[in-house]
Formats: sequence, C-alpha cells, structure tokens
Amino acid sequence: MGLTPRLWAKVGRAWRSPTLRNLFYLYAVQAANYLFPLVTLPYLARVLGPEGFGKLALAQALVLYLYAFLEYGYQFTATREVARNREDRAELGKIAAGVLHARLLLLLPLLPLGIGLGWAIPLLRGDFSLTVGALLAAIGQGFSPLWFFQGLEQMGRVALLEVLVRGATTLGVFLLVRSPGDVAIPIYLQAASYWLTALLGLSWLRAEVVWPGLSGGGAWLRKGVTFFVYNLATLLYTSLNVTLVSLVLPAAQVGQYAGAERLVRPLVNMWSPITRLFFPRLSFAFAQGKPEARRWLWQAFLLTLGVGVVLGASLFLSAPILVSWFLGAGYEMAVPIVKVLSLFLVLSALSSFVGVQLLLPMGLDRPFLVIALSAGLLNVALALWALPRWGVLAMPWVVVVVELWVSLGMLAAWRIFGVGRKQ
Repeated sequence: MGLTPRLWAKVGRAWRSPTLRNLFYLYAVQAANYLFPLVTLPYLARVLGPEGFGKLALAQALVLYLYAFLEYGYQFTATREVARNREDRAELGKIAAGVLHARLLLLLPLLPLGIGLGWAIPLLRGDFSLTVGALLAAIGQGFSPLWFFQGLEQMGRVALLEVLVRGATTLGVFLLVRSPGDVAIPIYLQAASYWLTALLGLSWLRAEVVWPGLSGGGAWLRKGVTFFVYNLATLLYTSLNVTLVSLVLPAAQVGQYAGAERLVRPLVNMWSPITRLFFPRLSFAFAQGKPEARRWLWQAFLLTLGVGVVLGASLFLSAPILVSWFLGAGYEMAVPIVKVLSLFLVLSALSSFVGVQLLLPMGLDRPFLVIALSAGLLNVALALWALPRWGVLAMPWVVVVVELWVSLGMLAAWRIFGVGRKQ
C-alpha cells in the first residue's frame, strides 16, 4: 500500500520547511560522525588491541586539542555574526575573510604547539607519525566552513559531503589497517577527509559572498578570545580525560577507558543538530527582540533533554551488549564505565541547552566562560586525586560530578543574570 497523494503533499510541505530540512541535514552529519566510527570500532579494537587502541585514542584526542586552538570559538562568535547579517553578502564576505585570515595567523603557533604536546604525552612520544597525522587532521578540520553555512541555515551540500567523505574514510580503515603497526593509518585517513571537506566547502563559501580578500584577522582574534578560552577550558573536562588516565595508569587501562568513552562521548553530538539549528535562530531573535524566541526556547528544551534522557537510559541498559559487540574480549572493565557515563549524557543535554540556547544567545558570554573554566580545573584536580586511589573506574564518576557542576552553574547563571531579560 503506497503513500496517498495527500500524504505525499504533507511530506512535501514538511520538506519545504527550513527548520525540518536543516534539522535533517544536521542529523545526517552527526549520524555520519558517530555511526561510521562506530562501524570501525570493533575492527580497530580487535586489530590494534587495548594498547594500540589506547595510543590511537590519544592521537585522536590530540586532534581535538589542536582543533580547539585553531577553531578559536568561531562556531559561536562567527556563526552568530553570520546569522545576524545573513542578508548582507558584503558583510558576510568580511566575516568569512576575517575568520579565515585569523586561522592562518593561528597556524604559526599551532605547529610547535602540536609537536610539543605530542612529545609531552608519554605514549605518543615514541611515535612521531601519530603527532604529524594529528596536526594535519586538526588543520583540515579547522578550515572547514561549516560554521558559515550553519549561520545561513544552508546545510544541504555540506551534509552530503560530510556523509560521503566519512563513508570513504570508513572503507579505507577496513582496507588499510591490518595489524597493530598500522595504528597511524586511521589518523591520516581522518586528515584526508577533513582536508577534502574544507577545500570544497571553502569554494562554496566564495560563491555566497562578496569576497574582499583576506583581511581583518587581528580584529577577529580579539573578538574570539572569550570563546577561545572557553574552548580550552572545555577541553579540560572533555577531551583531556583519556590523556589524564594515561598520565597515571598503564596503557591497557587507558584502552579500557578510551573504548568506553568512544561508545559514549560521540553521543553528546546527537543533540548538536538541535543546538546548531536553534543557536543562530535564537541569536537573531534575541538581537531583534522577536516574540518567537520563547516558543523556540521551549522547543529546543524538549528536544534536547528528550534526546539526552532516551540515549542515557538506552546506554545504561545495553552497556554489556555494546561492550561485548563493539570492543570484544579484554574490555570487560569498560562495562561499568559505560553505565556511569550514561548519567553524564543526561546532564550534558541539560547543560548544553542552558548554556548554548539560553546564555549565549542572550549575550551572557562571561558567566558561560567562568563556569567552563571552573569545571575544567575541577576535572583535572579530581582526576589526578581519584585515579591513583581507585584506578580507571574513578574517571567516569569524576566526569559525572563535573558535568553536574556545569549544569547547576549554568542554571544559576541564567537565574541571576538572564531572568527578566526579553525572551
């Protein structure tokens, strides 16, 4: 029994809605970013073993550290400016040129920083190829213009490109990684995918703006410094955790935690499409004093928290099956880690909504930054105190406590500084 003409008409009307269409595109990107690595996870965990998999996880964490430096918080500041100036092609050109110029300037300190961090991490010190691959991947990811098309709410081409490239990278892992000695290959495949996406995306960006030539980087470095500090602070209680474990515990336990986190941490991105959809819209609405802001806030809250609760409950119940299926024998300690981290998912959904959908669109950047900094310092202190005492099982509880701190801090900041503003 096929679809009736009336149902086809309803589907067509829904697809013409910019909100639903862009939400679909954003979820396509997140599905590619989560599901494709999930497909390779059982293969890599078994071929590389816990020690090799731990080294790969550290290299991929290094990509995130370096990307956070190069990204400089423009996913918030630049996206917000694009959303506010979406009908002015000349101004959009100035924004794009300034951001790209700023990132070129940031390459100068990025290279020695990457080499230095690779040397500072003991398990990476003996494998320079992993550090070079991490640098290449971070640079490619840093020059992606995803922030620009997110601000315009035009995600179609970018989403399709991301899905195709991630699929090709996944195929490359199965074809090229054959032994523990191939631990660097996934990093280089990841780098190639980021470079291809960035180059094609930048060519599309040029067609959307009146291009003034590269300039304005200094001004954008000053404009983005608040969120640059926020990115670095966030790393202290997110991507740094595998490295913190590696500083205290042996490589095999690093692999246990890295495997569990690989199953959980990417799920945080499952409400990222909701954030990306509503953040530019709410930034525009608050700037213009539009009455729709309250309705959009309520929609964002229900969607974000709903996804977090469903994912957290599902992960808790299915932890033994997921670890057995995706990680295999030798990763039994990952089961309780995954169960504890399922609580983190729910708290992360709440903090994401309050922080990115309330505080930032309302211009409350400073309390947002203070909370992130305090959480990062708390995470490092608790981890270095707890890991020597209770081993790898202490790390997921540290993650939950810190995310609870973030959620309560964001809510307190909104109550103190945000209530009473136009919404």
